[in-house]
Amino acid sequence: MTEVRRAGAVPASLWERDEEVATITRAVDTLCADRSSPGTLLEARGEAGVGKTALLAETRRIAEARGCTGWSARGGETLRSVPFNVVRQLLQPALVSMLPEEAREYLGDWYDIAGPALGIADPGERQADPRGVCDGLVAAVRRLARREWPLVLLIDDAHWADQETLRWLAALAERLDETSVLVVIARRPGDVSGDSARHLEAATAVGRPLAPLNALTPEATAGLTRATLGAHAEAAFCREVWAVTGGNPYETVELLAKVQDSELQPVEAEAAELRDLNRSARGGGLVARLEQLGVDSTRFAWAAAILGGGITVDMVARLATLDRADAARCAELLRGARILAVPDATAGQPSAGDLEFVHPLIATAVYNSIPDALRTAMHGIAAQLVTDSGLGAAAASRHLLKVHPDDDQEVVAQLREAAREHLAVGAPDAARRCLERALREPPLPESHARVLFELGCATLLTAPATTIGHLRTALAMPGLEGEQRVDAVFRLSQALLHNDQLEEAVRTVEAEAARNPDPSARLRLQAAQYMWEGIHAGETSSPHRSARLAELAATCTGRDNAERALLILRGFDAMTHGESAEEVVELCDRALVNGRLAPGLGWTDTEWGLELPMMLASSYAYADRLDRAEALFTEALRAYESAGWSGGHLSLAHAYVGLGHRRRGRLRDAEQSLRESLRIAERVGRGLPLYWSATCNLIDTLLARGHVEEARTVAEQYGFAPPYPSTIVLPDPRPVRARLLLATGRTKEGINELEAAEKAAAARGRHNPVVVPWATELARALAGEDPGRAARLATDARRQAERFGTDTAIGEALRCAAALETGQRAVRLAAQAATYLEASPCQYEHAAARVEYGIAARSAAELNRGLALAESCGADGLAARAREALAVVGRAG
Repeated sequence: MTEVRRAGAVPASLWERDEEVATITRAVDTLCADRSSPGTLLEARGEAGVGKTALLAETRRIAEARGCTGWSARGGETLRSVPFNVVRQLLQPALVSMLPEEAREYLGDWYDIAGPALGIADPGERQADPRGVCDGLVAAVRRLARREWPLVLLIDDAHWADQETLRWLAALAERLDETSVLVVIARRPGDVSGDSARHLEAATAVGRPLAPLNALTPEATAGLTRATLGAHAEAAFCREVWAVTGGNPYETVELLAKVQDSELQPVEAEAAELRDLNRSARGGGLVARLEQLGVDSTRFAWAAAILGGGITVDMVARLATLDRADAARCAELLRGARILAVPDATAGQPSAGDLEFVHPLIATAVYNSIPDALRTAMHGIAAQLVTDSGLGAAAASRHLLKVHPDDDQEVVAQLREAAREHLAVGAPDAARRCLERALREPPLPESHARVLFELGCATLLTAPATTIGHLRTALAMPGLEGEQRVDAVFRLSQALLHNDQLEEAVRTVEAEAARNPDPSARLRLQAAQYMWEGIHAGETSSPHRSARLAELAATCTGRDNAERALLILRGFDAMTHGESAEEVVELCDRALVNGRLAPGLGWTDTEWGLELPMMLASSYAYADRLDRAEALFTEALRAYESAGWSGGHLSLAHAYVGLGHRRRGRLRDAEQSLRESLRIAERVGRGLPLYWSATCNLIDTLLARGHVEEARTVAEQYGFAPPYPSTIVLPDPRPVRARLLLATGRTKEGINELEAAEKAAAARGRHNPVVVPWATELARALAGEDPGRAARLATDARRQAERFGTDTAIGEALRCAAALETGQRAVRLAAQAATYLEASPCQYEHAAARVEYGIAARSAAELNRGLALAESCGADGLAARAREALAVVGRAG
């Protein structure tokens, strides 16, 4: 403990806090020293009443004395269900003070994404992506920190902050290196669980804890007692103050205030009275003291506790059924009794109301003192008052969640509307709570299934296993008919897919298609079935699937999205099976409307999902129409960034942009995009198909660059090894892993992996030698030990390539054949490979063919041409090989 301070030196709650204050002072000075200094997060942790709030107030005083801007917010025990409550307190005042056009210009692209969560912009019609909203809020802080530098953010009672705020706080903590801001939070140990606890711990793990806030020592308590009551306070009296309060600073201050109010003398003879005085300041004693103020004051305090935040005298008066004059009188009495206080504007604590409780302990005690039945009824009245005030269903929902179920369909309607509002601002957990509560009301039988359907949609991205149960129950009940039933079945199949139950997803849509009499609905369900089968990487697809799909697609003209979906699926199926690339492109073109994705099939449209446009773009990419593929991939990236979708969708978009760069031969750009994809995928979670797409493409790109050791490190770091995901990954991970094994000298393992790829491709009928290049890779690997088999594999690969018909496929097959030959035959084949690949859009493969042709022909001109191409691609290994060959040719010449 630090030395006891002299009376009057510091506020009472800061006694014995020298070390903490010194740490805060250093952090503020560091922030003020340099606009480019990294941000800092400090955490004050301690039990209720140990002085956390006082420490935040001191932080603000220190910051303002040095010219800092300080913004504050506080969590509330009864407000944890209000999404973005605390982050709104922090940021909303600054943004509201701007003109609307200024705020829009300042937040830029993030305005429409983060603005609704902050309450400064109307939400859109589409469900917002929670991660995108979170990133938008982090971006808002970064921009405000530059505008308001040096900026200090203070969050009190963070353990009671809403989950959405804590998610934002964790994300902000990750980015503090690039955000010059000081964040100081105060929290109790415990008092938080689930995802909220995980987010809070993630945030504080990045920050620096202050010294633990402990109770005052007997010496400090004596000093505080004498500073408050006078130097004549006797030692025995001071010791009893410490014994009664346990050294808790808040309780000590409150007890000493009671001593002053009662005019008790601070002498040993009066010390016995301290325990009774202390009881009157807390728990049951506080309630008794409240009751002594009268019935009206008690009702007023109860109503204030129900409202929780933004306590205005007028709103409390309406809830407590008091007229304005009586309410004002009650507020004055409660202020005099140190139960309520006027918000301290100098402390920077934002408040939309006229009053606040002196301490959260008092607010909790008052709230808990309300009889259960009356408390429930008051929440119901509060919900109506909030609704009548025009604050919206979402604002009223926290009160409706506390109301007992009573078969009230108006409550069901309000909760459903609140859920829609929560989803629109990126708070799916809040929407889930509203819909779960609506089901307990319960809804009428004819709408029960629709509420379950809405609940399933709300939990699709956050809890697919829960979604499956909700949607199955909804589909077993009456009430979902026509298009809505088809939507529910499709969403159920999506949830099964996200839950790694792909075969069940296929069976679900297949069974519904068989029983649905509507031809258009049946067509959509069949398209969904073929889509899930098409992305399945296993060996359990329906027999003759491709033939049935081809037969069905042959009747499609692209007149609606179901037909367009079938055309895309047929094109993707033909591409993976290695059928004519010209037919693949023709099918894909028919699925477009004026060369673009049709409305409803776009990247951010939820009716079909992202799988269809991904299949379309991939088909173009492997059919040598990289211009169209890259346009679609870039459109995906732009659409997700504009919509604020910064989770799995954005990760996949970066992965496929990287795939486009890799196919084109822009290896440096490909690596950059794929590393960004992997960074985002890490936030979403390992093991998902999107994670495999990023990892597989990055390793493929690093191998093409010749960075073998780096590729091996990535593979080990991210678990690039069997078992492989149940959904298809492009390119196929087995040949990529085999190439890595061969490059690192693990030849036998590499051959085994390629033979496993052969079996998997044969079982699925995937014979495209560009998508699954197992045959050419295996032929090269076996050239020395089994040249006969290698030759057969190369011949078969060339046959498949000619069937597919692209310059890339044929050129790659010729490269393989040339590698197995010697003499003039090798030269002729290498020349043919270079000619084909020069006509293809794949510059890296062309560079490799030129270098190999130059080596076979001992041609310095071809080697120089290949070297220039390799250097422009960023293929460092290939460029080094070309230089070595040039040196040999030069010596021979």
